[in-house]
Amino acid sequence: MSDSKIQDAVKEKYGAFARTVGTTEAACGCGPSSACCGGDPITANLYEDAQTLGLPAEAVAASLGCGNPTALAKLEPGQVVLDLGSGGGIDVLLSAKRVGPTGRAYGLDMTDDMLALARENQRKAGATNVEFLKGTIEAIPLPDSSVDVIISNCVINLSADKDAVLREAFRVLKPGGLFAVSDVVVRGEVPADIRRNMELWVGCIAGALEQDEYTGKLRAAGFADVDLEPWRVYQVEDARTFLSEAGVDVDTMAPQVEGRFASAFIRARKPRS
Repeated sequence: MSDSKIQDAVKEKYGAFARTVGTTEAACGCGPSSACCGGDPITANLYEDAQTLGLPAEAVAASLGCGNPTALAKLEPGQVVLDLGSGGGIDVLLSAKRVGPTGRAYGLDMTDDMLALARENQRKAGATNVEFLKGTIEAIPLPDSSVDVIISNCVINLSADKDAVLREAFRVLKPGGLFAVSDVVVRGEVPADIRRNMELWVGCIAGALEQDEYTGKLRAAGFADVDLEPWRVYQVEDARTFLSEAGVDVDTMAPQVEGRFASAFIRARKPRS
């Protein structure tokens, strides 16, 4: 699949999801199976109730992440934060609270419906230190060395050009700036056909990196202090309904994929010189 077709597929899927948030026709954000909606092992229990208190219900409902990147970064008042693939805006709004009125939180998304939803959530939250930008994570519309912290929540795996994403992240970070994201990773070798089925379940569009490849790409982009920590390992049983509906013999494939897919916290820093 070409880069443009992957982008179109992502736009279509997440745009459709954004249009249904808050309606009786809420769509599933992670594949065709109802097992992937609310309460699934990927998106469930990522945020504490105290964190989301006061946020618009639509911002919480539109969260399709695989972690809580705001918990990774020790955000400080006055900092500038950028969320790559900001969706309905939950992580941007949480970051905005922490950086305060002297700071700024940017959200970047390429999907018009998600941007409209995020801006409405910003209005409801009364967040004045927030700005949602339209663009792709492969070409960030911000100047060099303008951001203190980059976060992202299960979005980089959707990109067809992850090297470009990481180069752009490095470019816009200030010297000493922090890259702190949640993403899906592959742990070890998995047969290609099986890997694709699991990736479609986990991340909607196949493309998760093997964990050593991910850290290698970060270093190649110039990052230092690279750390990758798998924190939620997916089990085949979690995906049984989805895989069975896809015609996969789950019991036969289980030994080849058990424990091989995970949500991970990924941290790195742009050197000061």
